[in-house]
Amino acid sequence: MDDQYVMRSVRADEWEKVKQLRIAALKDPAAPVAFLETLDQAESRTDEFWQDRAKGASHGRRRQFVAEAPDGEWVGSVTVLVEECGIPDFFDRAVEQTQGHLVGVFVRPEQRGTGLTERLFAAALEWAWSLEGPALERVRLFVHEDNARAAAFYQRFGFRASGHVVPVPADPGAREFEYVLPRP
Repeated sequence: MDDQYVMRSVRADEWEKVKQLRIAALKDPAAPVAFLETLDQAESRTDEFWQDRAKGASHGRRRQFVAEAPDGEWVGSVTVLVEECGIPDFFDRAVEQTQGHLVGVFVRPEQRGTGLTERLFAAALEWAWSLEGPALERVRLFVHEDNARAAAFYQRFGFRASGHVVPVPADPGAREFEYVLPRP
């Protein structure tokens, strides 16, 4: 893995790069089982939407981390959302404890298997574990039942299946499995 890649959080003025990387992610063959948004939806969004998304990517208890190449190209991303205890989550289920939720995981195909994804996750988790008031006791993510490659990576990284299963919002016949990583 080339150590020249920088893992950092997105800045509010980087909306065009946020948009570019998201569209690249949605063009990936795994996108239908990796993301809850389609390429058509993303491409139809206004510049204002992307500007707001970039502003929100580094605000409060939410961070989008990117892997930036020496030439400035973004080659990967992961976002940490803090879910507060008692507040309904995306699946409309009350969160039982304040926790981190990893979403939007993407690494360009030519960077997969190089250690870049591990470095992105390490940066995101370092930030998540540093939060106080209250400190996060775990981080979770969801994996589509047909996304074996992602599930294998998450397990190698230390995430374990919790047994919690939810239907995929756009396809209630499909399932997503929750994986959790407790605070070290």
